[in-house]
Amino acid sequence: MSATSHQQHRRRRTYALVATAAGLATAGALAAALPATASPAPSGKGGHGHGHTSRYQDVQLLSFNDLHGNLEPPSGSSGRVTELQADGTTKTIDAGGVEYLATHLRQAREGNAYSVTAAGGDMVGASPLISGLFHDEPTVEALNKLKLDVTSVGNHEFDEGSKELARLQNGGCHPTDGCYSDKKFKGADFPYLAANVLSEKSGKPILKPYWVWKKKDVKIGFIGVTLEGTPGVVSAEGVKGLKFKDEVETINKYAKELQRQGVKSIVALIHEGGFPASTSYNYDCDSGSAGSGVSGPIVDIAKNITPAVDALVTGHTHNAYACTIPDPSGKPRTVTSASSFGRLYTDTTLTYDRRTGDIARTSVKSANHVVTRDVAKAPDMTALISKWNTLAAPIGNRPIGYISADIVKDGTESPLGDLIADAQLAYGKELDPETDLALMNPGGIRAPLTYAAQGAEGDGVVTYAEGFTVQPFSNTVNLQDLTGAQLVQVLKEQVSGTNAASPKILQISAGLTYTLDLTKSGADRVVTDSIKLNGAPIDPAATYRVAMNNFLAGGGDGFTTLGQGTNPLVGTDDLTVLQKYLTANSTPTNPIAPPAADRITVVQ
Repeated sequence: MSATSHQQHRRRRTYALVATAAGLATAGALAAALPATASPAPSGKGGHGHGHTSRYQDVQLLSFNDLHGNLEPPSGSSGRVTELQADGTTKTIDAGGVEYLATHLRQAREGNAYSVTAAGGDMVGASPLISGLFHDEPTVEALNKLKLDVTSVGNHEFDEGSKELARLQNGGCHPTDGCYSDKKFKGADFPYLAANVLSEKSGKPILKPYWVWKKKDVKIGFIGVTLEGTPGVVSAEGVKGLKFKDEVETINKYAKELQRQGVKSIVALIHEGGFPASTSYNYDCDSGSAGSGVSGPIVDIAKNITPAVDALVTGHTHNAYACTIPDPSGKPRTVTSASSFGRLYTDTTLTYDRRTGDIARTSVKSANHVVTRDVAKAPDMTALISKWNTLAAPIGNRPIGYISADIVKDGTESPLGDLIADAQLAYGKELDPETDLALMNPGGIRAPLTYAAQGAEGDGVVTYAEGFTVQPFSNTVNLQDLTGAQLVQVLKEQVSGTNAASPKILQISAGLTYTLDLTKSGADRVVTDSIKLNGAPIDPAATYRVAMNNFLAGGGDGFTTLGQGTNPLVGTDDLTVLQKYLTANSTPTNPIAPPAADRITVVQ
């Protein structure tokens, strides 16, 4: 239902710094306390030949985030990762697909008697047709087979509201679409954690705030939160009746609760993230110094979470990093994110000290690994995909249009963004011939349109399933009136207010042009005098009829002025609009070419 952008700006806050005596111990002192071999034999017995249990136990933490229901290998750039080579060059590697993810995780667990698998949210939502058509039941089934132990909620877990999230957790048939087979959907085998998501009525978390993993005498607590700004990136209906609390305050609260219960090893699963200095997954994030290789909201969060928390598994920004960021006592602490769509997984070694019950933090090692497609497919995942594809095929394989080349979604202004905005303008004119322009939020465009065939449809054919993957939210395309002054303000909100640090550049329909000057700051980056519609300057006093999805019409993504529009008219869903446009404007012999993406002039 929602259409989010993954560069969520976080308002700055100052937290009281927390320090503990243990946290002030030097890294050298802690390192010296560790035996030469902290890792015991795979049996879990001591690795020192004494036949007794070792003081130190290595625990393997496997993690990933932002799967978004990508059961099949993602297409185009969404299915590749960048790898830094020894000579400084980079290469791309095809990655992702749960058939391969399952094989990689199962191989990684071999020989590790103490292994736990956790996720950082957005396992579902904004999913391709094979999962989204069935309200993400296929993805929950796949995660059960992957032996996922625990995950935090993400903002997309609220796309269909808290009742549907509860159904994914607890099972049962969909309230309107019913059951998809003769077997009742059993729900997730793993707990969804939502420590900072409270019911407005009860004031209590809507799901478990934390969960404790236990293996013999080893126990590790997991606290799960989503970004406090979730209501700004999800439709109002999806978060109705809910309150979202501060991530740091919530984690610190439940860390104390876990400690009171005798759980001293703690991992936070946080659906909020950062932006690494390099797009290569294997970039040395700490090559400058701890915390220097990543920026964004997670830095502020990590620096203020109590030192009682030993590691942070993060997400939301779809980036890859394995960094350390100093905790409030100045001690480095591991912070990881495994990109998105199942292209990477993170393997972290946590050395558990049986004497203290805590993690020996200086021994933590972490790295991201590519989910390559050169391993054997997991047969159980192949069967699962085949089952759901058979159900989806009659709908998904239907051609809806034709393209002459890849139409990508990357860039400040993207060819696919232009195409979708043009489709919404054309539909707007059907509803009301006076419609002037259309605006589309970039986060609502989930995948590119690729020329190469995904199945048997042939190159250049756009299927309904591919269109669904691009726009899976079932947003409606609405019309509303804005004054020229409001329209200018909307464009300035792309780079100011909550979007100042991480701009959200709207995709615009043909005829609207302006200059974006990135050498300036704040709202001034949108050059007012350059804003024109069909060559004429915007008249501040005039009224303009604007098409947009209901997420933007509600003021989503920080565009508060769009929530002030008048004379609203609600239309059909956005995927139908895209389908109508592709069908009307392309044929096998006359396919659509990628738009030039030349409506916004960018000065850098």
